[in-house]
Amino acid sequence: MTNVLAEVVDQPAESASHEATVGEVIVRLLEHWGVAHAFGVISIHNMPILDPLGVRGNIRFIPARGEAGGLNMADAYARVSGSLGVAFTSTGTAAGNAAGALVEALTAGSPVLHITGQVEAEHLDRNRAYIHEAPRQMDMLKAVSKAAFRVSTPDELVATMVEAATVALSAPTGPVSIEIPVDVQAAPLSVPRTLPAIEPRVPPTSPTEIASLAALLRQARRPVLLLGGGARGAETEATALADRGVAIITSTNGRGIVPEDHAMSLGAFNCTPQVQALYDEADLLIVAGSRLRGNETWTYKLRLPKQVAVIDCDASANGRTYQNELFVHGDVRTTLAGLLAAQDALAIDEGFSAHIGELRESMREGLRTGLGEYANLVDAAQSAIPKNAAWVRDVTISNSTWGNRYLRIGHSRAGVHAVGGGIGQGLPMAIGAALASPGGAFALTGDGGLSLCLGELATLAEEQPDVTLILMNDLGYGVIRNIQDVEYGERKLFSNILIPDFSAIAAAMGLRHEKISSVGDFPAALARARSLPGAAIVEVDMVAIGPYPQRFAGPPRLEK
Repeated sequence: MTNVLAEVVDQPAESASHEATVGEVIVRLLEHWGVAHAFGVISIHNMPILDPLGVRGNIRFIPARGEAGGLNMADAYARVSGSLGVAFTSTGTAAGNAAGALVEALTAGSPVLHITGQVEAEHLDRNRAYIHEAPRQMDMLKAVSKAAFRVSTPDELVATMVEAATVALSAPTGPVSIEIPVDVQAAPLSVPRTLPAIEPRVPPTSPTEIASLAALLRQARRPVLLLGGGARGAETEATALADRGVAIITSTNGRGIVPEDHAMSLGAFNCTPQVQALYDEADLLIVAGSRLRGNETWTYKLRLPKQVAVIDCDASANGRTYQNELFVHGDVRTTLAGLLAAQDALAIDEGFSAHIGELRESMREGLRTGLGEYANLVDAAQSAIPKNAAWVRDVTISNSTWGNRYLRIGHSRAGVHAVGGGIGQGLPMAIGAALASPGGAFALTGDGGLSLCLGELATLAEEQPDVTLILMNDLGYGVIRNIQDVEYGERKLFSNILIPDFSAIAAAMGLRHEKISSVGDFPAALARARSLPGAAIVEVDMVAIGPYPQRFAGPPRLEK
């Protein structure tokens, strides 16, 4: 998918035509930057912005049913589009409701611009218990955002907006919050004669460090390249290295940077005996744009090759989780391009490619065996999902077993999941992803996760994005029950929660819904869901079908 940042930067300037308000200038800036969709909840403390947004009609506003959902939508929209995701909330409690979704966007590195209200300037920071006031809202926003800003006067608006958007889009990307008192939003402000563009900052990359890395790669016989989400944008370069015989492993957030059906790709299979064996025999691991997260490294107990080089735009990544022989501070794409330019061919061991193929088939077959008859369901889903569609997953047993790695995605921005591990974000993320994706979105959720964000079913019904929601219903918190079986004497405390009748809820909201109790019925049900435009739910009765043969009981652990 084309990254729209270049389009945002290169748009022509807009000339001033009349006096306006701060709220209208915000809208004009977003329009000028190419923002086509925005998300959030309307409130008395953001109406001076949302009213001109609606009157002008150039940006489609998606009214979420909760602030958390609105931020999740903007997050997924940013991930899939590669451009700025925009969300509006009110102040105080409303901004607090968005905090968890901001943490998720921060964990995933999503360039989200969160614009929230504040009480009138005369009451600000005076702890008067003014309605909708959070006395230390800025402290909260700073804690859950990459950066946070306040616009205290109209004259600060344009410069602050530009800086906030620039910070959000500059690597390492992340969510940025701006709070604006409601009376400042409504204050008069002339539209600037020239609206500024956003120019994301790119950290310089040292040619000397690239040359040092090239020397390591030149000597390697069994090199491995581990790609994280920070390597997006380097698809061509990473694939060229794979073509030259470098083995590819990705984090869950780095999937699809190299096509997942490439002969040298192991995809997102981490924390397996096969990957550990590969690392034990590899003579170089290049970690590109990955934080080597705990749940993908057996909580940092996965043994990496003796020689590790790290490429990251964040200087604090140097030695943060694992020690490395070389740290390249800079842009992944620039660095990988330098590696390609430094050598025409690599001295890869004969048979390395065949070995990678054997490992891949071993891991995929082992996972498939653990799916039992659900393997046929996965096959049907794989066949139905177009390569240009987003694959969105909530935290659920099905995602942890096969959604995160077994079902292949079509491109580097197709995969969206709760990187931070929070349940109940799949549905709103699917809405945002579908609006950014030419092929719409397929979403995988569980009954527990969907119960947490039921209100956003109304958003799904009202907006009718191209979302096919696959609901795996085991009547409770299945993964918690599995953990309780393993570690808590099979005591099912608080995990067998009341699950609503989703068919009745769908009918009440006018959503297409179909429930199946046999895996054999899934392909036809999925086809019917896709036969009409808009949203549809296919519910899988896991109680009738039975559990997975291999029980998932939390993130993988290193066996002693």
